[in-house]
Amino acid sequence: MDGRLRTVSPIDGSVIADRPLGGIADVRTALAAAHEAQAVWRHTPVHERAAAVERFCQAMLGRRGEIAEELTRQMGRPLRYTPLEVDRLCERARYMAEIAEEALAPLTLPALDGFRRFIRREPLGTVLTIAPWNYPYLTAVNSVVPAILAGNTVVLKHSAQTPLCAERFAEAFAAAGLPRGVFQFLHLSHQDTAAAIRSPGIDFVAFTGSVEGGHQVQRAAAERFIGVNLELGGKDPAYVRADANLEHAIENLVDGAFFNSGQSCCGIERIYIHYKVYDRFVEGAVALAKSYVLGNPLHPETTLGPMVRASAADFVRAQIAEAIGKGARALVDPRLFPSSLPGTAYLAPQILVDVDHRMRVMSEESFGPVVGMMRVRSDEEALALMNDSDYGLTAAIWTQDPEAAAALGERLETGTVFMNRCDYLDPGLAWTGVKDSGRGCTLSRLGYEQLTRPKSYHLRVRT
Repeated sequence: MDGRLRTVSPIDGSVIADRPLGGIADVRTALAAAHEAQAVWRHTPVHERAAAVERFCQAMLGRRGEIAEELTRQMGRPLRYTPLEVDRLCERARYMAEIAEEALAPLTLPALDGFRRFIRREPLGTVLTIAPWNYPYLTAVNSVVPAILAGNTVVLKHSAQTPLCAERFAEAFAAAGLPRGVFQFLHLSHQDTAAAIRSPGIDFVAFTGSVEGGHQVQRAAAERFIGVNLELGGKDPAYVRADANLEHAIENLVDGAFFNSGQSCCGIERIYIHYKVYDRFVEGAVALAKSYVLGNPLHPETTLGPMVRASAADFVRAQIAEAIGKGARALVDPRLFPSSLPGTAYLAPQILVDVDHRMRVMSEESFGPVVGMMRVRSDEEALALMNDSDYGLTAAIWTQDPEAAAALGERLETGTVFMNRCDYLDPGLAWTGVKDSGRGCTLSRLGYEQLTRPKSYHLRVRT
């Protein structure tokens, strides 16, 4: 490497960012500034921290159009959708600010004669957030804003595919008047990121990315007694029961599978359909998939952009080819999508039937615009297949029976259970996973627990 970070757009291969990589000296400088800032920031009243977050949101929304186009150029999502990421970022940030005062308040225990007892939540210190490219603002905000609201300082290391997002965070926080050192970013290599995790100035690591990346973070952090939140991969299933509203299920599940070219950790990657509605569901899903417009994401008519790079598209192509070789049938003709060319990042949406769990496309994370569909005869069969995975981030059930959905949800090995929706994150709910989907949680009141440490006060007030 020549010590530089160069970001290549999946749209046309142009270089859209060229930045010098930081090194260990830059890490030390950032951590020293963070430590100095945190000594003051931790004593800043929560309502003042929340006011700074609101000004940050206003700054981001003021540049919404510019940020959206820049995001499209970095990772390929159609421009008709990228402004929504700025909106959702502010929705989450504002929610966490709204609940901060109550969530961070001391816990007071019942009085005992002669004693006063309470528990305070203290900030950890400095949080290192390592964010991915697929939803670069939404994944980062989940830890960045709650950490700052809790009185921590933050260093953000963003994906090499979306480095400009880290810079926009910094500019918006500067416009919000956040004190120097409370938020910083670094462009780092993987090696220097691991070294940063091992540095004594880091007190918590929030990582979103691949399972292998999570293992690397865990290994680096294991040398020290610090907390780690890992939001990793998914192979999220959906189950369409016989009583489902099919029109609604088709529309939402096809979107859940193909939005962002399928590059979502909680996107739908496998669908189990009750045999009584299987044929109608598949027919409707195929018709909807064929209506997508694959092309340059800067064009207003485009609904499906390129994947992040050609190698990622080739990975999905290989999964599809392997499944077809084992007996699966592809129901969407790629020739309907002239932009979908071998060796490029542009990949047509695909629906596979006659699949089973021997095929990689039903067991290995695809992270692309492909979904396998299987016929099932009962809730029990669907439940067994949904749980037959190394992942457990979300699962979606499509039914008009809430009691049935809740009963199935109790037995699903997953962090979130949806009914009649999918691929969505509610900031009021804990975002968490099981198995290889990770550990810890972000957002909701529970998200503050891992960003603070409890300190108990046991005061004898009479002697």
